[in-house]
Amino acid sequence: MSETTAVSGRSAFVQQLEAKLGQKLVRIDEARGETTIGVLPENWLAVAAMLRDDADLHFEQLVDLCGVDYLSYGQSEWDTDDASWTGFSRGVEGEGPGRFAWANRPHPARIPHRFGVVVHLLSLRHNRRLRVRAHCSDDDLPGLPSLIGIWPSADWFEREAFDLYGIVFEGHPDLRRILTDYGFVGHPFRKDFPLIGNVEVRYDPEKKRVVYEPVTSVEPRVLVPRTIRDDSRYEQARAEAAAERKK
Repeated sequence: MSETTAVSGRSAFVQQLEAKLGQKLVRIDEARGETTIGVLPENWLAVAAMLRDDADLHFEQLVDLCGVDYLSYGQSEWDTDDASWTGFSRGVEGEGPGRFAWANRPHPARIPHRFGVVVHLLSLRHNRRLRVRAHCSDDDLPGLPSLIGIWPSADWFEREAFDLYGIVFEGHPDLRRILTDYGFVGHPFRKDFPLIGNVEVRYDPEKKRVVYEPVTSVEPRVLVPRTIRDDSRYEQARAEAAAERKK
């Protein structure tokens, strides 16, 4: 059976993963030629070892590992369907990072836990790629077992996820910050992290050393990125363009 052969809408590769991993799979998705599987934290190491060691799978290379913060996932600040000719309504909902009080923070839609870890794997033998994802069970102290014992290349990737998201990887031999300063406060890729930071650094000529102080030189501001979404104004433009072509 070829890789692209589908039975009941499922590719041969997906059926193979389901047969090999069974109940260890939380979900499996195929979209745009990419396959993603979700696993529980307690099965993280077992699934990783099987993906590497099984001859039919043989994902011998970890290409990337990253953390994800799903806070406010699936929510939007934009109003576009009912936008007027005066322009987009930008940031009207106030649900984006830096625009809410922590007590009234938005919660992820359809996501069981806030933090997740995503791994991208490559099988050179089978010329195949796979995305593996797990959600950390504790939002206050997110963590997963380290994958260094299975793929040593996970080392600095896990340190980066720890530094930027505060995700702890149990069993990592040298888990410390890798991008921020040793005295850095917080984790800058978390969506509730202040956009101006927590502290600022300057050299104090009287103390003859670098000092950390509360941020006073930067005004808080939020930039809502331009996002391509459906806009009611485009419907009129398309109708006018179609009518012009018919002339």
